Amino acid sequence: MSDPLHEVRPWGQFWVLHDDPGFKVKRIDVLPGKRLSYQRHSKRAEHWTVVRGRALVTLDGKDIELGSGASIDIPRGAAHRVANPGPDALSFVEVQLGTYFGEDDIERLSDDFGRA
Repeated sequence: MSDPLHEVRPWGQFWVLHDDPGFKVKRIDVLPGKRLSYQRHSKRAEHWTVVRGRALVTLDGKDIELGSGASIDIPRGAAHRVANPGPDALSFVEVQLGTYFGEDDIERLSDDFGRA
């Protein structure tokens, strides 16, 4: 049985640092050369802050590069993904704000691992 505070995925892993009715905070690590699904959420917005490495964020079809210390807002309903284009680890902190934070509030538009 997996620990509900830590999950391993094909692209890396995440830890839930805080879970509250009004917000959720995660640390997300993305392996070099991997990326998450291109997805959107109907019940939450997200704020990402890169704490290690480089991120290539796709937000509604536009690519944005972020380095350590940079952040970006992901509005509710926006199509988004994050990729690790570099040879080193990518870690970022995700703050979710909204009315529901379950993993089933993910509409996958495309996915490298056959989950779309």
